[in-house]
Amino acid sequence: MKTKLLLLSLLTTVFATQIQAQDRTSVNAMNNEISDNLDLRAVASIFGDSRNLQDFERRLNDPELQISNLDLNNDNEVDYLRVIETVENRTHVIIIQSVIDRDVYQDVATIDVEKDRNNNIHVQVVGDVYMYGQNYIYEPVYYSTPLIYASFWSANYRPYYSTWYWGYYPSYYYAWNPFPIFRYRNNINISLNINNNYNYVNYRRSERAIVLHSSRRSNGYERQHPNYSFSRRNANVTNRYELDQRRGSRNEVGYSNRRTGNQRDYSQNRTGSSRETTPQRSGSSRDYSQNRTNPSREVGPQRGNSQRDYSQNRTSPSTQAAPQRAESQSRGNSSRESAPQRSESQRGNSSRENNRRS
Repeated sequence: MKTKLLLLSLLTTVFATQIQAQDRTSVNAMNNEISDNLDLRAVASIFGDSRNLQDFERRLNDPELQISNLDLNNDNEVDYLRVIETVENRTHVIIIQSVIDRDVYQDVATIDVEKDRNNNIHVQVVGDVYMYGQNYIYEPVYYSTPLIYASFWSANYRPYYSTWYWGYYPSYYYAWNPFPIFRYRNNINISLNINNNYNYVNYRRSERAIVLHSSRRSNGYERQHPNYSFSRRNANVTNRYELDQRRGSRNEVGYSNRRTGNQRDYSQNRTGSSRETTPQRSGSSRDYSQNRTNPSREVGPQRGNSQRDYSQNRTSPSTQAAPQRAESQSRGNSSRESAPQRSESQRGNSSRENNRRS
């Protein structure tokens, strides 16, 4: 019985760990949007700065520029991007492919360059359907005519085809580890040529370019992961542009909600504080007015009493001074009374002297 219980507990533990592993895998797959790792505006920017397609491929894989952040084979190293070209008359299709294994390539984007009857050149950078969804296209408007145009329609032009492949790369190249998405975006914002305009459109100008690309397309990663296309990864949007719009609207809504919530809390705090402070102010003003009125009332009697006492003090000394004056008068009377005594004594003395003489 104990053996059966142990076996049952072991089976339960193994089953639970497998379920957790599957859940973790699905969460990681849903959170990892591979189209975040190559910005097509940056591709258009360095295309306009390049002298030719060889220079363009060098810029794509420059370890200092780090235009790409793609790691499709999950070896923790950014994939090398090779460039090949197919040409027909006035239409050039430049294909950018990720090298993910020996003889295994995955298209990530194409650049359609076409000259019309009026000799106007149109450029479109088109994201691969598997990577970016349907009709994810940027049309760059360069502030000056790129040097790369000069070589496309020469008489002896030969289509470019990269000589590099898995395990055999140019000397300037070395693999680097992929960055977190926010760091990659910051790097791309610095790398973009701000003098150019990058206009999003949802249609492809050249039908000829579509045919040329379909004849040379490589989809090694798509064959390995058929259920991981953009439409499967993001079922509610058509392409990467709509995904960015939805992300932006969510961020703006969240930001506006946070701002309105903060404003409401702040206004409530302000009104609450004002409501709380106004009774205090009114109470203090009332107490202050009462304190002002009460002391005035209390001071009034004190001042009246002091005045009355003071007047009484002033009158009582006067009454007390009157007897003193009477006393001084009595002293005058005593002096007057003493004067007859002195005259009588003088008269007595004179009579005595007369008697002696007789």
